[in-house]
Amino acid sequence: MSVAFRPAPVVATLDMLAADHDAFLIDQFGVLHDGQRPYPGAVEALRFLRGRGKRVALISNSGKRAGPNIARMEKLGFARDLYDAFVTSGEVAHAAIAEMQADGRLPRGCRTLLLARDGDTSAVEGLGLADARDGLDAELVLLAGSRGDEFELDHYRALLEPAARRGVPMICSNPDKVMLTKVGMRFGAGAIADLYVELGGVVASYGKPLPPIYAAARRALGDPAPHCILCIGDSVEHDIAGGAGAGFRTVLVRTGILADVADAALSAHFAQHGATPDYILPAFSLSQTG
Repeated sequence: MSVAFRPAPVVATLDMLAADHDAFLIDQFGVLHDGQRPYPGAVEALRFLRGRGKRVALISNSGKRAGPNIARMEKLGFARDLYDAFVTSGEVAHAAIAEMQADGRLPRGCRTLLLARDGDTSAVEGLGLADARDGLDAELVLLAGSRGDEFELDHYRALLEPAARRGVPMICSNPDKVMLTKVGMRFGAGAIADLYVELGGVVASYGKPLPPIYAAARRALGDPAPHCILCIGDSVEHDIAGGAGAGFRTVLVRTGILADVADAALSAHFAQHGATPDYILPAFSLSQTG
Protein backbone atom coordinates (compact mmCIF):
# COMPACT_ATOMS: atom_id res chain seq x y z
CA MET A 1 0.00 0.00 0.00
CA SER A 2 1.43 3.37 -1.02
CA VAL A 3 1.50 6.29 1.41
CA ALA A 4 0.90 9.79 0.09
CA PHE A 5 4.01 11.91 0.36
CA ARG A 6 3.65 15.01 2.50
CA PRO A 7 6.55 17.49 2.31
CA ALA A 8 8.06 18.78 5.52
CA PRO A 9 6.67 22.16 6.59
CA VAL A 10 8.59 25.25 5.51
CA VAL A 11 9.97 27.47 8.27
CA ALA A 12 8.52 30.81 7.23
CA THR A 13 8.43 34.47 8.15
CA LEU A 14 5.27 36.51 8.53
CA ASP A 15 6.36 38.80 5.73
CA MET A 16 6.70 35.82 3.38
CA LEU A 17 3.27 34.49 4.34
CA ALA A 18 1.65 37.89 3.86
CA ALA A 19 3.04 38.09 0.35
CA ASP A 20 1.31 34.85 -0.65
CA HIS A 21 -2.07 35.02 1.13
CA ASP A 22 -4.97 37.46 1.28
CA ALA A 23 -6.95 36.21 4.29
CA PHE A 24 -5.82 34.98 7.70
CA LEU A 25 -7.65 32.87 10.29
CA ILE A 26 -5.72 33.26 13.52
CA ASP A 27 -6.15 31.37 16.79
CA GLN A 28 -6.01 33.48 19.96
CA PHE A 29 -4.81 31.30 22.89
CA GLY A 30 -1.26 30.13 22.28
CA VAL A 31 -0.74 32.36 19.25
CA LEU A 32 -1.69 35.91 20.23
CA HIS A 33 -1.65 35.56 24.01
CA ASP A 34 -1.29 33.04 26.86
CA GLY A 35 -4.53 34.01 28.59
CA GLN A 36 -2.77 36.55 30.79
CA ARG A 37 -0.73 38.74 28.46
CA PRO A 38 0.04 39.18 24.75
CA TYR A 39 3.00 37.35 23.30
CA PRO A 40 5.84 39.72 22.36
CA GLY A 41 5.22 41.24 18.94
CA ALA A 42 1.71 39.82 18.47
CA VAL A 43 -0.06 43.21 18.45
CA GLU A 44 2.47 44.58 15.99
CA ALA A 45 2.12 41.49 13.78
CA LEU A 46 -1.65 42.01 13.48
CA ARG A 47 -1.08 45.68 12.72
CA PHE A 48 1.40 44.65 10.01
CA LEU A 49 -1.17 42.38 8.33
CA ARG A 50 -3.82 45.08 8.47
CA GLY A 51 -1.37 47.58 7.00
CA ARG A 52 -0.82 45.20 4.09
CA GLY A 53 -4.57 45.15 3.43
CA LYS A 54 -5.09 41.58 4.65
CA ARG A 55 -8.45 40.29 5.86
CA VAL A 56 -8.14 38.86 9.37
CA ALA A 57 -10.54 36.78 11.44
CA LEU A 58 -9.71 35.53 14.91
CA ILE A 59 -11.01 31.97 15.23
CA SER A 60 -11.18 30.37 18.64
CA ASN A 61 -12.41 27.27 20.42
CA SER A 62 -13.90 29.45 23.12
CA GLY A 63 -17.27 28.46 24.53
CA LYS A 64 -17.88 32.16 25.14
CA ARG A 65 -19.50 34.11 22.35
CA ALA A 66 -17.71 36.77 20.32
CA GLY A 67 -18.58 39.74 22.56
CA PRO A 68 -16.83 38.54 25.74
CA ASN A 69 -13.80 37.46 23.70
CA ILE A 70 -13.53 40.86 22.01
CA ALA A 71 -13.72 42.54 25.43
CA ARG A 72 -10.94 40.30 26.76
CA MET A 73 -8.76 41.03 23.74
CA GLU A 74 -9.20 44.77 24.22
CA LYS A 75 -8.11 44.44 27.87
CA LEU A 76 -5.00 42.59 26.66
CA GLY A 77 -4.15 45.41 24.25
CA PHE A 78 -5.62 44.07 21.00
CA ALA A 79 -7.70 46.93 19.59
CA ARG A 80 -10.88 46.07 17.68
CA ASP A 81 -9.51 47.54 14.44
CA LEU A 82 -6.74 44.91 14.31
CA TYR A 83 -9.10 42.29 12.85
CA ASP A 84 -12.27 42.08 10.79
CA ALA A 85 -14.19 39.44 12.72
CA PHE A 86 -14.06 37.21 15.79
CA VAL A 87 -15.54 33.75 15.26
CA THR A 88 -15.84 31.45 18.27
CA SER A 89 -17.05 27.89 18.72
CA GLY A 90 -19.44 29.33 21.30
CA GLU A 91 -20.99 31.58 18.65
CA VAL A 92 -21.34 28.67 16.22
CA ALA A 93 -22.93 26.48 18.90
CA HIS A 94 -25.32 29.28 19.93
CA ALA A 95 -26.51 29.57 16.32
CA ALA A 96 -26.90 25.79 16.08
CA ILE A 97 -29.05 25.68 19.24
CA ALA A 98 -31.24 28.49 17.91
CA GLU A 99 -31.68 26.50 14.69
CA MET A 100 -32.63 23.37 16.68
CA GLN A 101 -35.27 25.40 18.50
CA ALA A 102 -36.61 26.86 15.26
CA ASP A 103 -37.16 23.45 13.67
CA GLY A 104 -38.50 21.81 16.82
CA ARG A 105 -35.55 19.55 17.66
CA LEU A 106 -34.99 21.34 20.97
CA PRO A 107 -37.85 22.85 22.99
CA ARG A 108 -37.58 26.35 24.40
CA GLY A 109 -37.47 26.21 28.17
CA CYS A 110 -35.39 23.03 28.11
CA ARG A 111 -33.71 22.61 31.53
CA THR A 112 -30.03 23.13 30.76
CA LEU A 113 -26.96 22.49 32.89
CA LEU A 114 -24.44 25.12 31.77
CA LEU A 115 -20.77 24.39 32.47
CA ALA A 116 -18.67 27.47 31.77
CA ARG A 117 -15.78 29.60 33.04
CA ASP A 118 -15.65 32.98 34.76
CA GLY A 119 -19.40 33.03 35.39
CA ASP A 120 -19.98 33.57 31.68
CA THR A 121 -23.56 32.96 30.52
CA SER A 122 -23.25 34.23 26.94
CA ALA A 123 -23.64 30.64 25.68
CA VAL A 124 -27.34 30.64 26.67
CA GLU A 125 -28.30 34.31 26.33
CA GLY A 126 -31.39 34.86 24.21
CA LEU A 127 -32.20 31.16 23.86
CA GLY A 128 -34.94 30.92 26.49
CA LEU A 129 -33.38 27.89 28.18
CA ALA A 130 -34.21 27.14 31.82
CA ASP A 131 -31.52 26.50 34.44
CA ALA A 132 -30.96 22.92 35.61
CA ARG A 133 -29.85 22.37 39.19
CA ASP A 134 -27.55 19.42 38.47
CA GLY A 135 -27.11 16.30 36.37
CA LEU A 136 -30.23 14.71 37.83
CA ASP A 137 -32.41 17.68 36.83
CA ALA A 138 -30.92 18.44 33.40
CA GLU A 139 -32.58 17.82 30.04
CA LEU A 140 -29.53 19.21 28.21
CA VAL A 141 -25.89 19.73 29.19
CA LEU A 142 -24.17 22.70 27.53
CA LEU A 143 -20.41 22.43 28.03
CA ALA A 144 -18.90 25.82 27.25
CA GLY A 145 -15.70 25.67 29.27
CA SER A 146 -13.55 23.75 31.73
CA ARG A 147 -12.66 24.87 35.23
CA GLY A 148 -9.79 22.43 35.24
CA ASP A 149 -7.61 24.96 37.05
CA GLU A 150 -10.04 24.71 40.00
CA PHE A 151 -11.27 21.11 39.91
CA GLU A 152 -10.03 17.65 39.07
CA LEU A 153 -11.75 15.58 36.39
CA ASP A 154 -13.50 13.51 39.06
CA HIS A 155 -15.54 16.60 39.98
CA TYR A 156 -17.09 16.50 36.51
CA ARG A 157 -17.48 12.73 36.67
CA ALA A 158 -19.69 12.99 39.76
CA LEU A 159 -21.65 15.92 38.33
CA LEU A 160 -22.30 14.41 34.91
CA GLU A 161 -22.72 10.69 35.57
CA PRO A 162 -26.44 11.02 36.46
CA ALA A 163 -27.13 12.93 33.23
CA ALA A 164 -25.18 10.46 31.09
CA ARG A 165 -27.00 7.54 32.72
CA ARG A 166 -30.35 9.14 31.85
CA GLY A 167 -29.36 9.69 28.20
CA VAL A 168 -29.26 13.49 28.45
CA PRO A 169 -27.56 14.95 25.34
CA MET A 170 -24.51 17.20 25.68
CA ILE A 171 -23.52 20.07 23.40
CA CYS A 172 -19.82 20.90 23.70
CA SER A 173 -18.94 24.35 22.42
CA ASN A 174 -15.22 24.07 23.16
CA PRO A 175 -13.54 20.87 21.87
CA ASP A 176 -10.04 21.75 23.18
CA LYS A 177 -8.74 18.91 25.34
CA VAL A 178 -6.02 20.96 27.01
CA MET A 179 -5.88 24.63 27.96
CA LEU A 180 -3.38 27.19 29.19
CA THR A 181 -4.19 28.51 32.69
CA LYS A 182 -2.54 30.50 35.47
CA VAL A 183 -1.47 27.20 37.04
CA GLY A 184 -0.13 25.71 33.81
CA MET A 185 -1.58 23.25 31.32
CA ARG A 186 -4.88 21.70 32.45
CA PHE A 187 -7.67 19.61 30.92
CA GLY A 188 -10.04 21.48 28.64
CA ALA A 189 -13.73 21.13 27.90
CA GLY A 190 -12.98 18.60 25.17
CA ALA A 191 -11.57 16.25 27.80
CA ILE A 192 -14.80 16.61 29.82
CA ALA A 193 -16.78 15.78 26.67
CA ASP A 194 -14.64 12.65 26.22
CA LEU A 195 -15.42 11.74 29.83
CA TYR A 196 -19.15 12.12 29.11
CA VAL A 197 -18.88 9.69 26.22
CA GLU A 198 -16.97 7.30 28.50
CA LEU A 199 -19.89 7.53 30.95
CA GLY A 200 -22.28 6.54 28.17
CA GLY A 201 -23.45 10.00 27.11
CA VAL A 202 -23.86 11.39 23.59
CA VAL A 203 -22.01 14.59 22.63
CA ALA A 204 -22.42 17.01 19.72
CA SER A 205 -19.34 19.24 19.41
CA TYR A 206 -18.83 22.60 17.70
CA GLY A 207 -15.52 24.29 16.91
CA LYS A 208 -12.16 23.43 15.42
CA PRO A 209 -11.40 21.05 13.70
CA LEU A 210 -15.03 20.64 12.57
CA PRO A 211 -16.19 22.28 9.29
CA PRO A 212 -18.94 24.70 10.50
CA ILE A 213 -16.60 27.09 12.31
CA TYR A 214 -14.37 27.38 9.22
CA ALA A 215 -17.38 28.01 7.00
CA ALA A 216 -18.51 30.76 9.40
CA ALA A 217 -15.05 32.35 9.44
CA ARG A 218 -14.81 32.27 5.66
CA ARG A 219 -18.22 33.94 5.34
CA ALA A 220 -17.15 36.60 7.84
CA LEU A 221 -14.26 37.51 5.54
CA GLY A 222 -16.38 37.70 2.38
CA ASP A 223 -15.84 34.15 1.07
CA PRO A 224 -12.26 34.43 -0.24
CA ALA A 225 -10.99 31.53 -2.36
CA PRO A 226 -9.65 28.65 -0.20
CA HIS A 227 -6.12 28.90 -1.61
CA CYS A 228 -5.96 32.53 -0.45
CA ILE A 229 -6.71 31.62 3.19
CA LEU A 230 -4.04 30.83 5.77
CA CYS A 231 -4.87 29.27 9.17
CA ILE A 232 -2.45 30.03 12.00
CA GLY A 233 -2.58 28.08 15.25
CA ASP A 234 -0.65 26.19 17.92
CA SER A 235 -2.62 22.91 17.88
CA VAL A 236 -2.06 20.18 15.31
CA GLU A 237 -5.29 18.44 16.35
CA HIS A 238 -7.49 21.52 15.99
CA ASP A 239 -5.84 24.30 13.97
CA ILE A 240 -3.80 22.30 11.49
CA ALA A 241 -6.16 19.37 10.96
CA GLY A 242 -9.17 21.68 10.84
CA GLY A 243 -7.66 24.20 8.47
CA ALA A 244 -6.35 21.52 6.12
CA GLY A 245 -9.72 19.76 6.19
CA ALA A 246 -11.38 23.00 5.09
CA GLY A 247 -8.99 23.23 2.15
CA PHE A 248 -6.87 26.07 3.55
CA ARG A 249 -3.13 26.35 4.01
CA THR A 250 -1.89 26.07 7.58
CA VAL A 251 0.82 27.39 9.89
CA LEU A 252 1.92 25.87 13.19
CA VAL A 253 3.20 28.47 15.64
CA ARG A 254 5.80 27.19 18.11
CA THR A 255 4.28 28.94 21.10
CA GLY A 256 1.30 27.75 23.12
CA ILE A 257 0.64 24.08 23.83
CA LEU A 258 3.59 22.74 21.80
CA ALA A 259 6.14 25.30 22.99
CA ASP A 260 8.07 22.71 25.01
CA VAL A 261 7.95 19.96 22.37
CA ALA A 262 11.28 19.44 20.60
CA ASP A 263 11.31 20.03 16.86
CA ALA A 264 12.34 16.43 16.28
CA ALA A 265 9.22 15.20 18.11
CA LEU A 266 6.75 17.21 16.01
CA SER A 267 6.48 14.55 13.32
CA ALA A 268 4.85 12.24 15.88
CA HIS A 269 2.15 14.85 16.48
CA PHE A 270 1.60 15.21 12.74
CA ALA A 271 1.26 11.44 12.34
CA GLN A 272 -1.03 11.11 15.35
CA HIS A 273 -3.54 13.59 13.95
CA GLY A 274 -2.98 12.90 10.26
CA ALA A 275 -2.11 16.53 9.56
CA THR A 276 1.12 18.32 8.66
CA PRO A 277 1.27 22.11 8.49
CA ASP A 278 2.41 23.82 5.31
CA TYR A 279 4.53 26.24 7.34
CA ILE A 280 6.04 26.70 10.78
CA LEU A 281 6.51 30.04 12.55
CA PRO A 282 8.67 30.28 15.68
CA ALA A 283 6.19 32.89 16.93
CA PHE A 284 3.46 35.16 15.60
CA SER A 285 5.65 38.22 15.36
CA LEU A 286 7.79 40.09 12.87
CA SER A 287 10.96 39.24 14.82
CA GLN A 288 10.16 35.47 14.57
CA THR A 289 11.65 34.65 17.93
CA GLY A 290 9.77 32.12 20.06
